[in-house]
Amino acid sequence: MDESATPIDWTGQKQISLALQGGGSHGAFTWGVLDEILADGRLDIEAIIGTSAGAMNAVVLAEGYLEGGREGARKSLAKFWRSISDEGAFTPAQQKFVHLFFQDWPLQTNLAYWWADFLTHYSSPYDFNPLNINPLRDHLVKMIDFEKVRACEELKLFVSATNVHNGRIAVFERHELTVDHVMASACLPYLFQAVEIAGVPYWDGGYMGNPALFPLFYKTGCPDILIVQINPIERNELPKTARDIQDRLNEITFNGALMGEFRAMDFVNRLIDAGRLTGDDYMRTRPHRIEGGKFLAPFAASTKVRASWPMIQELHGYGRAAAQQWLAANYDKIGVESTLDLRMAYK
Repeated sequence: MDESATPIDWTGQKQISLALQGGGSHGAFTWGVLDEILADGRLDIEAIIGTSAGAMNAVVLAEGYLEGGREGARKSLAKFWRSISDEGAFTPAQQKFVHLFFQDWPLQTNLAYWWADFLTHYSSPYDFNPLNINPLRDHLVKMIDFEKVRACEELKLFVSATNVHNGRIAVFERHELTVDHVMASACLPYLFQAVEIAGVPYWDGGYMGNPALFPLFYKTGCPDILIVQINPIERNELPKTARDIQDRLNEITFNGALMGEFRAMDFVNRLIDAGRLTGDDYMRTRPHRIEGGKFLAPFAASTKVRASWPMIQELHGYGRAAAQQWLAANYDKIGVESTLDLRMAYK
């Protein structure tokens, strides 16, 4: 049977929900994790919530799954990541923008990189990019059929963005997703103009939830939540250069909301265990985590804007290896107990 042509029934497997963190091209690590989970075939994914690159991985997986089951999802993810590393996908006008912000530079030493860094910190995208050129948006329109994403009823999908007006997180569901929702989730305000949806401007979802977990508590039935975290929590080196300080602030900022959700999950779980809350009204979650940590620590945060195929392949390989290790160590615990110590994760 041609597996790519016939959707595969996931019934009877262990069920899990996925929460995918954002992080630019470092999202290729998450691609590797998803690729291994799909290839392994033992997990039934009930829901996925993603931010920024995590949102892109989520919608690409959903589109591919609708067309061809697990193998269809794997092929769609591979095609997507290969395509965004290929400058041939962009028009000449778009390539100028790609060259400025996404070229495969030796980032810490290249003069063009430092000029782009200066420009984005001391000028607004409304000034240096008044036409709002965004090659990634055009590419997503070409690569992803959002009608198919919205039609993929086998998965619950959530994409988060930050409401610029009120500073709150906005969570969009599968049935309403368009390219604008994904671009809003990935809109870094120093690079791109805010994405407006129904008259409301949005920035990157990572500022308020990277990824947001609470929709999985209220809108799914699965207490097992696997978080794919790609922004390193700990670094032993003290950043001293301006670039290193900015990189570390980036990592801390984009982990902050997640740490807050870890505290909330731990608090609710302890109240349920103490009998002060009932499981009828609150879900006792079983969190799990695949962390990029040791794999991604050698990559500075500034490499999130690199789009070279060799680096993307390397990160994909690290993601597959991390998922293989996690499944080997923890598969039997899914549906039974948590494998992430929440208190240790946020302390």
